[in-house]
Amino acid sequence: MKLEELNKIKKEHEQIVKVRKLIASEGEKLAKETGYRKQVLVCGGTGCTSSGSKKVIAALEKSLKENGLEDEILVVRTGCFGLCSLGPILIVYPEGAFYSQATTEGVERIVKEHLKEGNVVKDLLYQETVHEDGSIISLSETAFYKKQLRVALRNCGVIDPEDINEYIAVDGYQALAKVLTSMTPDDVINEITASGLRGRGGGGFPTGRKWSFAKASQNDIKYVCCNADEGDPGAFMDRSILEGDPQCIIEAMIIAGYAIGAHQGFVYIRAEYPIAVERLQKAIDQAREYGFLGKDIFGSGFDFDMEIRLGAGAFVCGEETALMTSIEGNRGEPRPRPPFPAVKGLFGKPTVLNNVETYANIAQIILNGSDWFTSMGTPKSPGTKVFALGGKITNVGLVEIPMGTTLREIVEEIGGGIPNGKKFKAAQTGGPSGGCIPAQHIDTPIDYDSLIELGSMMGSGGMIILDEDTCMVDIAKFYLEFTVDESCGKCTPCRVGTRRLLQYLDKITEGKGEMEDLERIEELANHMQSSSLCALGQTAPNPVLSTMGYFKDEYIAHIKDKTCPAGVCKALTKYEIIPEKCKGCTLCARNCPVGAISGTVKQPHVIDQDKCIKCGLCMSNCKFSAIHTH
Repeated sequence: MKLEELNKIKKEHEQIVKVRKLIASEGEKLAKETGYRKQVLVCGGTGCTSSGSKKVIAALEKSLKENGLEDEILVVRTGCFGLCSLGPILIVYPEGAFYSQATTEGVERIVKEHLKEGNVVKDLLYQETVHEDGSIISLSETAFYKKQLRVALRNCGVIDPEDINEYIAVDGYQALAKVLTSMTPDDVINEITASGLRGRGGGGFPTGRKWSFAKASQNDIKYVCCNADEGDPGAFMDRSILEGDPQCIIEAMIIAGYAIGAHQGFVYIRAEYPIAVERLQKAIDQAREYGFLGKDIFGSGFDFDMEIRLGAGAFVCGEETALMTSIEGNRGEPRPRPPFPAVKGLFGKPTVLNNVETYANIAQIILNGSDWFTSMGTPKSPGTKVFALGGKITNVGLVEIPMGTTLREIVEEIGGGIPNGKKFKAAQTGGPSGGCIPAQHIDTPIDYDSLIELGSMMGSGGMIILDEDTCMVDIAKFYLEFTVDESCGKCTPCRVGTRRLLQYLDKITEGKGEMEDLERIEELANHMQSSSLCALGQTAPNPVLSTMGYFKDEYIAHIKDKTCPAGVCKALTKYEIIPEKCKGCTLCARNCPVGAISGTVKQPHVIDQDKCIKCGLCMSNCKFSAIHTH
């Protein structure tokens, strides 16, 4: 591939993609020039696929054919749009009409009324995109998108991830051409260093510094690795990037290889991500066919190739040395450091390892310059960060915000607030290695340093929102159960320590805790943090220490009062009938599986606490709100 050929492909395809960014008259004019009156983009990410987007696409293509529109309408399966809770999603361009929770029946109406007759089906639109006068507003103007800034996700939901031509149309491989034709390896590393890009996988280590260490290591063989083993509960950022824009990871890894002097790359991705694996393999095959992988790339004399390695889903393999051990064909266990991977990594050779989101920023930094990147975010944490927003939040999905955006903006504006009028209680970030940010810190700017100060961490980007009905002791227990299962068992502090911590939490949630247990937890946590072999064990106590620090009153209530304030821990929960509200309808008694409720018709009923198994069926069936917990 030569630069002239790259630019020719870009020119041939850029108008088709440009239609998706130009709404209204200018977009309509350009659409006619491409040969397609309209384009329909359907989300093909895991979230929408699980809610039926494949059936929607099949129904769409069938209906287009039946209406004689198959040559006039371009159907594109894209990556994630971000609003995962609204799937399946399809957007019609150039209008930018955003149809949410699409069904096969709804698709038939969209084809007949919108694509054929030109009338937008307004009752099927995402209502946030509809003005009071019925006109459509751009998706970028909705509350969910208004404060987002897409850099890593720039092409997700915009291009066909299985068509390399569409990636080229949006400046794909221009950064690689620039690097190989006009920059030295030192130039590349200096640019990345000046950008201040920090690792998006959790540690936040400066990317340029890591690359410089690997370049300085003297060895004939070096490697570039990508960590796509995203295992945090509730995290799906890296998976979505690979599903929506796999070529950007390939381009970045080639650039990293040139910078440090490596000629082979590996992407370590868990086999639980079949869509991402399939699309990444197609992307690698296409990049090799176009000459972006292989020998003498862009006639520069630089060779680079890459391949995929599948992981079996072990959380510990997200740790860099365990990941490399797994690629080597051994059991995924961490190794002592130093030596660090930049000196002795994969197969004992100098290795650079970054995660998916880190690589997704590389090409844009090379093309736009480090000053462009540092203009976003904060001085110590420049750029943007992708979060998987989940839990008790209205807009569940994928968001990308400039570093320094406050938690309040994420929760109340982008996330749409807490459902059902509940109060925000905390945000859990960093997964099993992180901690909780309580409501009193909701105005905290989100960046690496501020989260660490609060006893949490950025992690890979999972953000779970918790409301007033959440038991913080139970949340800590949930994450600890995860780390107990995922500990590789190599070192005693982690293998034994996580299990012992869990025993303490089990004891507390069962109403058998003692105040001395809190001191024992802190002492054990300190030992684990200082003596565990890898970050899994070192950070495993974080959810416990964080919740104990901010919500100690809940721990004390479990221990002293033998109650769970949130009514979550069954062993400490009592269901009682309020006599003044009970109508004696007998519905609760008839639904109780153990016959714990007694009473006569039209008279207040009573729950036998010795028989009650705390299943909650009585409360869910009561129509008069006559049953409460305490």
